[in-house]
Formats: sequence, C-alpha cells, structure tokens
Amino acid sequence: MTLTALIPSLRRTLPDPLAPHRWPAGTRATTTDVVVVGASMVELARRCGTPCVHLGVAPAPHACGSTDSDTVTVVVVAVRTAARGLDGALLLELDADLHRVHPVWDEARLVGRASTAPAVVTHAVGPGAPRATAAAHLPADVTTGDLVALPCPGSVALHQVLPRSAR
Repeated sequence: MTLTALIPSLRRTLPDPLAPHRWPAGTRATTTDVVVVGASMVELARRCGTPCVHLGVAPAPHACGSTDSDTVTVVVVAVRTAARGLDGALLLELDADLHRVHPVWDEARLVGRASTAPAVVTHAVGPGAPRATAAAHLPADVTTGDLVALPCPGSVALHQVLPRSAR
C-alpha cells in the first residue's frame, strides 16, 4: 500500500509510484502524466488523438521480472463512457480495441489531470474490451474524456489497437 493509496489527496503533489520493470526504460510518473524518455503521453494523445502508441526500450533484461521482449509499448486510450457495475466496480468503455494486445492492467494510469479520489476496481467493457480484463485500480472519478496510459510488453502497432470501425 502506497502513501497515495492511503491518502489520495497527496496525488496533487506526489505521483503514484510505477513499477519500472513494466514500463519502457526512462519512464517517470508525474502527478498528471507519464513521461517516457522526455516524451509526454498526454502531449502525444493531444497531437495524435487516441488511441495512440509509444514504443520504448524495455528495462534491463529480466530485471525485477521484466518480459523477454526488447520493447515495451505505452498505449494511451480515452474513456468513452464510465459507469458503476452492480458490484461497485467502475466500468469503462475505451476508444481502443485491446483484444490483440496484453496491457498490464495493474499499471494503468490516469493521465491528463490529477485526481484525489480514492482508487477503485476498474474494468474495461464494451466491444473493444479484452475478453479477460484483469482489474485496474483507477481513481473513482474517472469519467468520459479522461485519458488512461497502459504499458504493454512487446511492440504494439497502432493498427492493433484501432477500433474495428476505424480500420
């Protein structure tokens, strides 16, 4: 349990820690962004639209359980809709088709704004959702239009995450 999980108001000044072995080498979190070797994922989404992808070099091989791949891709998606499930989980429809990639859901990050809402269990739903979504923990106030950054092991091309309607 991190300080930002215990005291969510700290997220205004202290970013949630990230697992460096899951993100590209040189990745750092800020209170509102994930920056990969100087490249802002919020700025990437602003310039390119969503979904968008950023390919990076994997951290040192096999360090802290990293994958066998030489690359890690960050996929930035937008939330189309957000609703509460019967169990209280936050259900997000995303603007990407994530069936063919393997996001590390427990590393999902809200980017573009700082939130002081407590983290809740979150699942991707809808036509672009993977069949078996592991739970992510995102702030309870995630809403339509918010951006979420997800690390994915290996190389992910944009066409792999574009919604079927955009291909």
